[in-house]
Amino acid sequence: MMDEQINHSSDAVISRLIHWGEQKNSIRAMLLTSTRAVPNAPVDSLSDYDAILIVEDIYPFHEDRNWVQDFGDVLVTYWDPIHPDPDHGDEKFANVIQYSDGLRIDFTLWSIELLRKIVQAPALHAELDAGYRILLDKDKLTKDIQSPTYRAYIPVRPTREEYLRTIEEFFSDAPPMAKFLRRGELFPAKWCLDYDMKHVYLRLILEWKIGIDYNWSMPVGALGKGLKKRLPTEIWSQLENTYAGADVQENWVALFRTITLFREVAMEVGDRLGYTYSFELDQRVTAFVQEIQQRSDHS
Repeated sequence: MMDEQINHSSDAVISRLIHWGEQKNSIRAMLLTSTRAVPNAPVDSLSDYDAILIVEDIYPFHEDRNWVQDFGDVLVTYWDPIHPDPDHGDEKFANVIQYSDGLRIDFTLWSIELLRKIVQAPALHAELDAGYRILLDKDKLTKDIQSPTYRAYIPVRPTREEYLRTIEEFFSDAPPMAKFLRRGELFPAKWCLDYDMKHVYLRLILEWKIGIDYNWSMPVGALGKGLKKRLPTEIWSQLENTYAGADVQENWVALFRTITLFREVAMEVGDRLGYTYSFELDQRVTAFVQEIQQRSDHS
């Protein structure tokens, strides 16, 4: 049964990671990050293990991928291409390994030089500042690393310009969404509504509300994880009602519900921050979308 397979002991998996790293001469240090390294973070049997491997040369680990089989039968994998770190320029990569028994490990490969630069930087790397544990350090590479503040990924109060730009960019997606629905083009319509309007802009507004509600002290999860626990139940219910299947009419309803929810939360956020909501833009774009919805096929 899968429930039994995924019931890994956290200590046992971490011990396996450490023992494995100790046997690999090319691995000089190992850090655990993300949920399993954050105090009091919600963890269950499905939670990933996020391990950063510090190695002499990342290329052999990318070219010969058999090493990931050391932790079990591999079900499926995702591999990043090797790419430069945006802050320091040194190359790195990550992968996601899902094992058949339910274990999932996200490995990130850093060079020793990249770790040195991160340790010497004035501010701790966000992934580490969110929380980390040093599992292995053969050469004391991490002896000067800063302690995490656990404040990474906490929403930051937006400027007036950021607030207004988010409103405008949200509404910039509504006209094409309406046109796609009129044409029965489901794929691009769903991209506009469920990704751009909701996942990019509505999610940001909801995170700003959480920031205000928790005095800018509560971190938010990637991809909207944790929103349900931190939003008022009535707002979460409204959000659930913005999702629809393939029916065109249902998607028209979902579009207007999305606009309504965005408007309500954005107005509240603006009021609490002292910013004025772009109500005229909202009215003009909503009227334009309604006109497209009501247009006859021969218009």
